[in-house]
Amino acid sequence: MGVKIEVFRMMLYLSFPVAMFWISNQAEYFEEYIVKRKREIFPADEAIHRKELEDFKERMRVRKEQRILKELGVESEN
Repeated sequence: MGVKIEVFRMMLYLSFPVAMFWISNQAEYFEEYIVKRKREIFPADEAIHRKELEDFKERMRVRKEQRILKELGVESEN
């Protein structure tokens, strides 16, 4: 009796993690959730949002150039 219980316990200990790993790697179970979540996090590009982002990047570039020119002007005076 003791050996049978030990064999059953060992089968349970080994089969449970293997089964969980197999289930979690089945794409069909999670595909709908993943696609929906991806669309929430990364919405489709809209022209307005893209324009705002491009304007922001341009302002940051100009600001950085002005700061660098200002620093170079201070260094050249010394």
